[in-house]
Amino acid sequence: MEERKQKKRKRRRIILISLFSVLLILYIIGANILVDAALVPSFMRKLDAFQDITDKSYAEQVQTDDIKEHRKASLSDTEKWVQSTPKEKRINYTADGYKLAATEFLRDDDSHKWVLVLHGYTGWKEEMYEFAFRYHEHGYHVIVPDMRCQGESEGDFIGMGYTDSRDNLIYLNYILECDPEAEIVLHGQSMGASAALIMSGMEELPEAVKAIVSDSAYTDGYTMFGDKVREWGHLPAWTILDAANLMLMIRGGYNLRKADALEAVSKTSVPVLLIHGDEDAMINVSMAYRLYEAAGTKGPLSESYKKELLIVEGAGHGQTQDKDPGLYYGTVFDFLGQVLGEP
Repeated sequence: MEERKQKKRKRRRIILISLFSVLLILYIIGANILVDAALVPSFMRKLDAFQDITDKSYAEQVQTDDIKEHRKASLSDTEKWVQSTPKEKRINYTADGYKLAATEFLRDDDSHKWVLVLHGYTGWKEEMYEFAFRYHEHGYHVIVPDMRCQGESEGDFIGMGYTDSRDNLIYLNYILECDPEAEIVLHGQSMGASAALIMSGMEELPEAVKAIVSDSAYTDGYTMFGDKVREWGHLPAWTILDAANLMLMIRGGYNLRKADALEAVSKTSVPVLLIHGDEDAMINVSMAYRLYEAAGTKGPLSESYKKELLIVEGAGHGQTQDKDPGLYYGTVFDFLGQVLGEP
């Protein structure tokens, strides 16, 4: 009788261990699928995730006549400028061997003003040409890269600003080789804005970087993905995000928690202009306020340090320049004029 009970207990233990093992394996598979579906472009294309993200982002944007009209006019003006402006493709390689592609818009004058224009998550350089156009009009040399594994650039995992911040140092070094007197601005949108802010806290950042324009940035990659897990998956972030982040660290070599614009901008002494739409459904406007409050709080600031916050009413994610172009570009170039000491 006792022997029979022991055999039953043993079978229960085996069943429980087997069940736990199966659940653990499924959990790990689920975490890997989340990483692939969010950060691996080759897998995302198989799932049509790029298109799904594009469609969802568009559906969440503000659809008003003024935004549509400004957008249409901007695209038309930008296309004419791109066709008529001399440009060259730049190819560089990352420290881990990936090819990076960028477009440089050339000037034939002796301007020392440069800008690096950075696109967002699942984006590409061409969608940032409208910003390049405006900077070029204001006398800037312009470089617009495709960030890692997006557009024409190679890579395995989207970097959420972390790997991009390291990659983008390549372009800063290139600028300084071309022009040792360069005064450089970083202008990013969404993930590109967070990458620029992460760069602001790096010890390797050249002193030639004089200002950062951050449009629709998130505070950090971990919080950003946690919000999306809750919003899109209807799950508490802790149920899967920590495991997905562990898989990313093992497979992709970086930690989402290190994609931390909030911590970086707190340490920076680089002047920062933060811009955000108050109807941004992708990245909540509260993140802009948190970034603004943190900026420069831990850094060795000079008397000339400047930070500014522009909240554009009625603008969704990445729509701030289309909602009110005059306000947007007026604020940008007034801020840069003050920082660079221009009249």
